[in-house]
Amino acid sequence: MARPPRSLIVFLITVTLARLAAAAFIPLSEDEAYYRLWAGSLQFGYFDHPPMIAWWVRAGMTIAGDNPLGVRLLPVLSSGLASLVVFDIASRIGAGERAALRAAIWFNATLLIGVGGFLAIPDSPNILFWALTLACLTRIDGARGGAWWLAAGVAAGLATLSKYSALFIAPGVLLWLVLKPGGWRALRRPWPWAAVLVAGGLFAINVAWNADHHWVTFIKQFGRAAPGGFAPENLLWFVGGQLVLLNPYIAYFAGRGAVGVWRSRTPNPIDLGLVLNTSLPFIAYLVLHCLHDRAEAHWSAPLYPALAILAAGAAETVADKGYLAAIRRRAAAVGLAISGLVLIHLAVAETDIGLSDPALAFRGWSDLAGRVEALRLANHAAWVGTLSYATTAELAASGKIHGPVIELRERDRYAPGDPSWRADLTKPGVVIDLDRRTADQGLSGCFTAITPLPAQVRGDPGRPGVAYAAVLVSGSRAATGGDCDSAAARQQAR
Repeated sequence: MARPPRSLIVFLITVTLARLAAAAFIPLSEDEAYYRLWAGSLQFGYFDHPPMIAWWVRAGMTIAGDNPLGVRLLPVLSSGLASLVVFDIASRIGAGERAALRAAIWFNATLLIGVGGFLAIPDSPNILFWALTLACLTRIDGARGGAWWLAAGVAAGLATLSKYSALFIAPGVLLWLVLKPGGWRALRRPWPWAAVLVAGGLFAINVAWNADHHWVTFIKQFGRAAPGGFAPENLLWFVGGQLVLLNPYIAYFAGRGAVGVWRSRTPNPIDLGLVLNTSLPFIAYLVLHCLHDRAEAHWSAPLYPALAILAAGAAETVADKGYLAAIRRRAAAVGLAISGLVLIHLAVAETDIGLSDPALAFRGWSDLAGRVEALRLANHAAWVGTLSYATTAELAASGKIHGPVIELRERDRYAPGDPSWRADLTKPGVVIDLDRRTADQGLSGCFTAITPLPAQVRGDPGRPGVAYAAVLVSGSRAATGGDCDSAAARQQAR
């Protein structure tokens, strides 16, 4: 790896310590609490995603404990490591130290990384392993090129075990080789194909798990790719989201760099073709997806190392005076400042601004869980039920409920070792979730007796919060075929 300057090491230590503090003090998001449940029963696949994030969460909890810091420990450290990989890639493709340093800093100054770099989500390992794949590819023309091809296959394979978007690495590398002068000659050698076999062998771990579990993850994720109409307005929302998450200043230079790669007729001292061309197949998919369905803005996360390098490379072509130079100077400061303010807002409940504040999703779960446990005990209930994975995960993560917490709808989300399978539905239980869910899900199809309990509110004390309905249920209909979900009906057999 290219030796980073001391200034970059100091910068990364500083932002990593800030992320560790955020990881420790900001409550878990709904998805993070859900992946924490996965970590309790390690497998080679799960309902929503491949297994890597569960493995990472389990490792972090083993080191730092079952708390927000433990859940997020490896994602935080991976953000710092990915920054060093960005510096290495930029250096290897011909960028000078100033441009490579800027690429690493700008990667952290994107709002997606600046704000989300501490979150335990599948994008974290995917970003790192995608970037490591590119770092290996920068070395394939050296004396040990074959070994670096194999290393690229390992990194790409680990990326596919993080998130299925990593499957686009293979066509991206092929496109890069075809467009690179003389690059097609590499396809005559065995090493690229050996790399494909290595990556495929690692991905086969998850394929085999899916084959043994009715292809649940493939159906959920690849089912999104099927066109369901024509709605091009989604593309505008997606592009707008990228401008925000990438940081508008950095986005400008990334766009400038992409145009420059395709328009330039003279060799560029910085070979930006690697970072751009390996990204194009996934970009093309995201654009096509947006024409028929919504694509979440964070789906493009594994491309952010490449985009930061592309932007930093383009910034080198700007004169040291003028408005573009001013934009270049402000890009990092603006991104890091906004990211810092957002993290402070997430950590300090007193800064919340009302029901429309996204930070409300992090608030009040421990207090709500304590009140739900009191309801369970007062009504002699044996278990707590919900109608969503998010509510289930947050209540379980609180540590306040001393009985099984079970989602009644999508039981296939939960591994056989999950504590929820110990719930005895033949005994009374307390079901709690958003009032609109309890009204829509038809609990009478699950239980013969349903008694309303006092409604509950989750949020900041003394402020308007999110309303939850609570009911006491008994008399499971599973034995007679009635259920909330086909898998829930099999609960008694567990």
